[in-house]
Amino acid sequence: MASPDRASGVGGSPEETELSITLTLRMLMHGKVMAGGSKGETVKRIREQSSARITISEGSCPERITTITGSTDAVFRAVSMIAFKLEEDLGGDGVSAGRAPVTLRLVIPASQCGSLIGKAGAKIREIRESTGAQVQVAGDLLPNSTERAVTVSGVPDAIIQCVRQICAVILESPPKGATIPYHPGLSLGTILLSANQVRGHSLSKG
Repeated sequence: MASPDRASGVGGSPEETELSITLTLRMLMHGKVMAGGSKGETVKRIREQSSARITISEGSCPERITTITGSTDAVFRAVSMIAFKLEEDLGGDGVSAGRAPVTLRLVIPASQCGSLIGKAGAKIREIRESTGAQVQVAGDLLPNSTERAVTVSGVPDAIIQCVRQICAVILESPPKGATIPYHPGLSLGTILLSANQVRGHSLSKG
């Protein structure tokens, strides 16, 4: 039986195999962080320098979903640039003593969070200890979705190592069942209202 490496036409080394994987990472971010300048210069620069495909969800709410897709190498380069950009925004003049922690919020299907936490929390504890970053997996699902927020905090270098380890776990444990992606700003009130309209319509017909 052909090994996965041979089947994908990739050489045998783990490094080559890793680079050949296409990774998609979703993050919940404040829209203005990635805008930068009048024509979204920040996101344009990160796209060009990382070679990753980056899309930002539309909407009027302050928080947006930033989706980064590409080879694992390109995605990690983009995450690295975003982490340093956030630190720069926090630091202002960059002279402040002690680096302020940067926080990234990843959005991950709930079915993969068990693997990330590990048995009795062993995996997430290992990630915290080996990277020095703080990692929290939200207990509740994000509204109207099957995804959870995973918050990573620390200095950029720790965050980058932490995101690498999280990605390694989620690549090994694909999501189970259908994933309903989270969309910021889709309030429960809107959904209930439309559900009530449908219900009212069917009752009037009956």
